[in-house]
Amino acid sequence: MSIAGDDFATRLAQAARQEQFLNVVSREEAHARFRAAVPHVALGDETIPLAEALGRVLARDVASPIDVPPFDRALVDGFALRAADTEGARDGQPRALTLNAEILACGVAPALAVAAGTATPIATGGMIPRGADAVVMVERTEFDAPTRSVEIVQAARPGQFIGYAGADMAAGETVLRRGVPITAREIGMLAACGLDTVAVVRRPRVAVLSTGDELAPPGAALPPGAIYDSNGPIVCASVTENGGRAIPFGIVRDEEAALESALRAAMAASDLVVLSGGTSKGAGDVSHRILQRLGQPGIVVHGVALKPGKPLCLAVADGTPIVVLPGFPTSAMFTFHDVVVPLIRALAGLPPREETHVEATLPQRVASEQGRTEFVMASLGQTKAGLVALPLPKGSGSVTAFSQADGFFAVPAARPGLEAGETVAVTRLGAGVRPPDLTIIGSHCVGLDRMVGRLAERGYRARTLWVGSAGGLAALARGECDLAAMHLLDPETGRYNEPLLREGMALAPGWGRRQGIVHRTGDVRFEGRPAAEAVGVIRADPDAVMVNRNTGSGTRALVDGLLAGARPPGFFNQPRSHNAVAAAVAQGRADWGVAIATVARAYGLGFLPLTDERYDFAYRIADRERPALAAFLDLLDEPESRRLLAEAGFAPAGSA
Repeated sequence: MSIAGDDFATRLAQAARQEQFLNVVSREEAHARFRAAVPHVALGDETIPLAEALGRVLARDVASPIDVPPFDRALVDGFALRAADTEGARDGQPRALTLNAEILACGVAPALAVAAGTATPIATGGMIPRGADAVVMVERTEFDAPTRSVEIVQAARPGQFIGYAGADMAAGETVLRRGVPITAREIGMLAACGLDTVAVVRRPRVAVLSTGDELAPPGAALPPGAIYDSNGPIVCASVTENGGRAIPFGIVRDEEAALESALRAAMAASDLVVLSGGTSKGAGDVSHRILQRLGQPGIVVHGVALKPGKPLCLAVADGTPIVVLPGFPTSAMFTFHDVVVPLIRALAGLPPREETHVEATLPQRVASEQGRTEFVMASLGQTKAGLVALPLPKGSGSVTAFSQADGFFAVPAARPGLEAGETVAVTRLGAGVRPPDLTIIGSHCVGLDRMVGRLAERGYRARTLWVGSAGGLAALARGECDLAAMHLLDPETGRYNEPLLREGMALAPGWGRRQGIVHRTGDVRFEGRPAAEAVGVIRADPDAVMVNRNTGSGTRALVDGLLAGARPPGFFNQPRSHNAVAAAVAQGRADWGVAIATVARAYGLGFLPLTDERYDFAYRIADRERPALAAFLDLLDEPESRRLLAEAGFAPAGSA
């Protein structure tokens, strides 16, 4: 249809008025203006069933309400026994043990203790009975039916094939942090904790409109001069792909009243409105005029120095961001991913998009069994030299290995391992995963969980790996982390942590903790006694079973000093956390151990104080001004941090 003279003149006048709005700015300026006008922060939270959580983002930190596993368990089918009873066992010279009259299948609680010279049949996942400190695989045994005994043909080591309570996740430990995208592995962790609901960031509602008289919906007949609308479906799919909920408003004609009505309806139903078309200098483009009267501040940017994408228009109307994309599909999608995707992902609590593969350097040798291709779970760390891939120590039974991993790399079957300094290709686990801003390795403390949570409020992501104080200090020396969390007593000076630092390191004071003997309330061997007296009593009692700590931990050093070379029953039961120690005592698998007072209170245990120790943080002096490290160190001095630590039962540095 031709345009009448008066109508044509009107259109030309409109085009002239539009010219003033197309004021091209740089891409950087456009981003700065839009971010200043629209907060790129996560929306509020909502609680949903676990079954609906896939693809959502955690709105709050999640602390495990239980120990995972909740008890010491067998990792193979075999026999639970005392490792000392198998000493010297080999082919041709077996050790015979009498079988106890029970079989520990999964879900069966032991009724009998494993005494010296006895063994109990146990299935994979079965609960370790009292007295046992190892499991021997059934393949390494011979059953003697007439004597109801089992012959052991290979000596066992203490702790062999035992998965300790809380070794994967300890009760009260922060196992997932807010801002984490929920994939199948996070759902597995939440389910393992017994949680059936989860607080997630609300998905941003994104209204999607296409404008143009020439557009027809897919599936309709195509009139002469018309084209199918591809922008609308592409934008809707991209919104969903990036964590939003698309609300299709269909095609709106180039008629001012109709478009204004559609825009107002879209604003009322959404957190963000995205149009495509109607933003250039053409006579039929009317969207920018409407934007000026929908609400303040109105148009923020109209025209960006991009190719393609110059006509991009960015506006805000009474708090609702409105983006008008160019009409051509290539321009529309280029600008959508450049400007709109970062906003959608921020509103949804998601990190920026990243590539799925990265190259990283190994900081340490990785041994492998030759003849089998091995996939090694790894977390990524950022150093001055580039990315490093830190192999994770947890095994195949661990749920948290997936949570802590950024990806995995392969060790070829023909090689016995990979050497330190080699470059590996890390396959990323999930879109949007990025290296942490701060890596902390060493000894775990629930007080640190609180500090890491506060650090997240400042926009910094921290990864924490628990390998013990000595292990953390060694990792810092190798450049694998930014902070070593430690509580190591120097026996020569009687001081904690600082005398053990290496050249180029400094110590940031953390907080004080009280270590002591934990026991079940009512146990007369402990109740009302000083710790030193209680130790004397239990060392003389062959029935008193202890639970130890892993070598390299600060608590193990304290235990070794307490025992003065003695190795009472349970000495080789060596879990990696305070929570696992408390769980063993609370469940009656052990009678005593050493843990911090806050954990003892959490498990309802008695507590005999031994010492007040320092839990501090070592770092490299040269890295002091790195943003994430500087933010953490500053955080330690803040009054609110000291208040939270004191509330949790710790003695913060600098507090009265």
